[in-house]
Amino acid sequence: MDADDLEPRKKPQALKNLDPMSIEELGDYIVELQGEIARAQEAITRKQAVKAGAEAFFKK
Repeated sequence: MDADDLEPRKKPQALKNLDPMSIEELGDYIVELQGEIARAQEAITRKQAVKAGAEAFFKK
């Protein structure tokens, strides 16, 4: 096992500084984040369907 295997795959992303953003920019940022959340939820749904299909196949 390499020492690299013990390191996290992705380092946590630094939080974005919200102070210099206007109210409109903050609203746009929220919309952007909601889009990313929806995209992640869709990916989860697809992966759950694949997993369920594999489990059903191997239980037979």
